[in-house]
Amino acid sequence: MKTENTVWHPQHIDKKQRAELKKQKPALLWYTGLSGSGKSTIANAVDALLFERQCHSYLLDGDNVRHGLNGDLGFSDQDRVENIRRISEVAKLFVDAGLIVSTAFISPFRADRALAESKLNQGEFIEVFIDTPIEVCEQRDPKGLYKLARAGEIKDFTGIGSAYEAPETAHIHIDTDNKSVQQCAQQVVNYLIKQQIIQ
Repeated sequence: MKTENTVWHPQHIDKKQRAELKKQKPALLWYTGLSGSGKSTIANAVDALLFERQCHSYLLDGDNVRHGLNGDLGFSDQDRVENIRRISEVAKLFVDAGLIVSTAFISPFRADRALAESKLNQGEFIEVFIDTPIEVCEQRDPKGLYKLARAGEIKDFTGIGSAYEAPETAHIHIDTDNKSVQQCAQQVVNYLIKQQIIQ
């Protein structure tokens, strides 16, 4: 049920001031890709590189968020939409705090990723497509989920029982086939430097 009678309360310190204090531009790195594509691994590697550069960042991982904030949601298409809606709102708050926030979620639907982008100012949303063929993801199968999905024990599994809509114009397109994790992470950092988000 929608909350009524609420008014946005303005803050004395704004996003620009918080970002200037941190000597960076706030941004949302939105990692998307199939399960097992390497989203969390690459996002973690990027976060480590940002930490080395003394950047202020935070990583919101799909599985971790489902342990708390989104623990009441399943994996139906409707629940996936709500999962991304909630994390979009949380990510917006992190960006407002002047941080470089990363989200590592399958986020299979283009409309949901567009909704996340619409909540931010131009240039703050950076879609990072971790492009790994489903055959490779299935070979990796780090959590054994593809095996369970193929056996019919998991319904609505993205790429098998539920659709994945790949980005058409991702800001950063990472082909993981011939690159190491560190090379993939450096590609993201190089983009942030080029866009003058970090120095």
